[in-house]
Amino acid sequence: MDPLVLEKASILCYRLYDVADEIDLGVAESVLARDARRLRFSRSGAEFLLVPNPPLIIGLGRRSLPLPQGPVEVEARARLFDFGSISIVLTVPVSPGTELDALTPLADRLYDGPEVDALALELVEGLRREVAPALENAHLWEQVEHYAVIFVEAIRGSSSGEEVLRRADLARLLLGETTVRELSAAERQDVTRRHFSYGTDDLVVIDWNAAFVYEPSGSQDIPDILEIANAQLLELRYYDDALDHSLSRVNQQLKRQRRRLGSIFRSPYPALARQVLVVLLEMSELMERVENSLKIIGDFYLARIYEAAVEQLRIPAWKGTVTRKQQLLGDVYGWLKGEVDTARSLTLELMIVVLIVVELVLAATSLVPH
Repeated sequence: MDPLVLEKASILCYRLYDVADEIDLGVAESVLARDARRLRFSRSGAEFLLVPNPPLIIGLGRRSLPLPQGPVEVEARARLFDFGSISIVLTVPVSPGTELDALTPLADRLYDGPEVDALALELVEGLRREVAPALENAHLWEQVEHYAVIFVEAIRGSSSGEEVLRRADLARLLLGETTVRELSAAERQDVTRRHFSYGTDDLVVIDWNAAFVYEPSGSQDIPDILEIANAQLLELRYYDDALDHSLSRVNQQLKRQRRRLGSIFRSPYPALARQVLVVLLEMSELMERVENSLKIIGDFYLARIYEAAVEQLRIPAWKGTVTRKQQLLGDVYGWLKGEVDTARSLTLELMIVVLIVVELVLAATSLVPH
């Protein structure tokens, strides 16, 4: 069987960073010394994808990406999300005439390659300085979300999506597998089972680390949706880590501020209770912003792709973990508040007893004849 030959294709390499609790996109747009635009979907049915505060897209120009086979000129852009994430995307061109299955070694290098990491980090550091006035509680979390999209616009002979799925070794390509001679049938089926086609000449295959998108129209709506899903995943991972630190910090402070003998009328926990409450409120607000970053109305093609990406990236599991830790922190706050309220009640009761004793003493004193 003849190999599939690419006429127009590229590999989109994503590196996503958490850089702030919130990014004011309006301020960012005003301070940027370059063109920026808001995300807008173009496919039919995209009007049912609701993005309340569309992310800001910034062109970063052409850059040189040093790879083992030689430097490659790539197109760089960034996307700013209001919930505090910046996505750096490097578009690596694929030479026309390249066989699809021959892309695997290059894809493997780009998925987690140090060259992409270094260039993306350089770009995000420069962008952070540029939009610093728009960042609330600026930081740079050490964890980075990686993803890649093999974006194919034209295949020699105008192959159908079904033909591409049947003839190409997409499982090996998406895994970047270069060491195993042949993948098992079960593994190939597991990697490619989340595949979609709207027409006869397009195809989307979604895996946890990468996706294959065959889109002759050239529309990048599907890569954009996958990017949003990865940004949501990054934020959930960040919140999970932040909640771990909050719970650890509360535990340490509880150990330092244990009630001492003679302090039953004065709780050592009011300040700690306020800190826990602030964390709970902030996390609830941030979670709501992430969940509202993309809303779907109806069950149409793009919606099914987004839901498959959410499932494959295990976003519900991360959300469940974050929710459980929020509930645990809420229980801790309830206990601390109970301790504070108990100490206040004891103090009020003591004051009442003291007042009663004083009144009795004054009354007894008035009855004593001078």
